[in-house]
Amino acid sequence: MTGLAFIFPGQGSQEIGMGKALADAFPAVKTVFAEVDEALGQNLSKLMWDGDIAELTLTANAQPALMAHSVAAMRALEATSGLSAADGRFVAGHSLGEYSALASAGAISLADTARLLRIRGNAMQGAVAAGEGAMAALLGADVAQAEAACVAGRATGGVCEIANDNAPGQLVLSGSKAAIDAACEHAKANGVKKAMALNVSAPFHCLLMQPAADAMAEALSGVTISAPVVPVVANISAAPTSDPDVIRQNLIDQVTGRVRWTESVQYMVGQGVTSTAEAGAGKVLTVMQRRIEKSLNGFTLGTPEDLEAFTAFIKGEAHV
Repeated sequence: MTGLAFIFPGQGSQEIGMGKALADAFPAVKTVFAEVDEALGQNLSKLMWDGDIAELTLTANAQPALMAHSVAAMRALEATSGLSAADGRFVAGHSLGEYSALASAGAISLADTARLLRIRGNAMQGAVAAGEGAMAALLGADVAQAEAACVAGRATGGVCEIANDNAPGQLVLSGSKAAIDAACEHAKANGVKKAMALNVSAPFHCLLMQPAADAMAEALSGVTISAPVVPVVANISAAPTSDPDVIRQNLIDQVTGRVRWTESVQYMVGQGVTSTAEAGAGKVLTVMQRRIEKSLNGFTLGTPEDLEAFTAFIKGEAHV
């Protein structure tokens, strides 16, 4: 289906109960959560379904949990409709969602993906001392305005970079706290609608994350990566690849690099993608893409009801 891409959400979409309805409805889904639990040596599924949201939101838990839900959704889709990642033109994921995309496309085993995300979560959390880093959202800004704000932020001597280009008018900065504060002041003084600090545990996707990138380089060196069944559109390049060596390097580089989500969606649309299916928790990417390309059909695959609606759409379309 050349017009379909599967997309996978990143951190922030977690919630208690995530994936439970899928596990209750589909035996194939239960095995996903059991395999992740075994790989981590932790009853993560119990935390996801009956635990404390503060504990689930810890980066080391949220990352593998979100991946498990995404892969579970894809397994459920295959059980209900016979569709899999191989039926899409591309897969793409936002930040940690890139791991979910690769697992769903057969590039990395489920157990390895879970272990990698536990390492990634711990490494990202531990890369910067509490209070030294910050992130801020610039609402209504374009990339040029965000870049100018970063220049002002770096004038303090600290790190200040665009971490996420999520959608037109929705950019996120990351770096040293004083630099981010200065960048926000510059943005507000130069026509940006709103500059607001984000409640995050660390300054993700900037050079302060280099220790985490080093940890991921070591972890990924011991993991088998295969060519995915369809190309993955990478965060760091907004371009497709199926080369395992390139995928490995992209996963290292994305820890400190910009999530180029706007460009990733634009690339897929330019290649004929007309519909996306967001596998996993929430609908953040589906909502964001409306700001990027209004013509895209967006579906979510987080619950049995979502799967039913998407399957009905697929069956009613000669070409997706």
